[in-house]
Amino acid sequence: MKFASIRIITADIQPLIAFYEQITGLSFIQHTADFAELHTSSIVLAIGSTRTLDLFGGSHLAVPASNQSIILEFLVDDVDAEYHRLADLLGDDIVQTPTTMPWENRSMLFRDPDGNLVNFFTPVNR
Repeated sequence: MKFASIRIITADIQPLIAFYEQITGLSFIQHTADFAELHTSSIVLAIGSTRTLDLFGGSHLAVPASNQSIILEFLVDDVDAEYHRLADLLGDDIVQTPTTMPWENRSMLFRDPDGNLVNFFTPVNR
């Protein structure tokens, strides 16, 4: 088995595509107006509009902009450099500036346009 992707369901797909392209420097493949994928070396981040839920059985299956339990994590070369690069873009959406965690990752935590938590981290002993 291979863990292949994470999908975010959103009411407005374009702002999330633009946000994740800005923070990662990667480009999405937009398959339709309602579905796009960002391929990294280890996993795919998919973004689907609420209209895609009908294909799975109905719009009641997921509620956009309501995640309160999952953090999307990206391993980066230098979290401090990423913080300086993104601070103006993120503004008040920064939850935690770069901090060394007890498990020896240096992390920064912020929210995407739908309020999902995103963690950029770099192992301290890299």
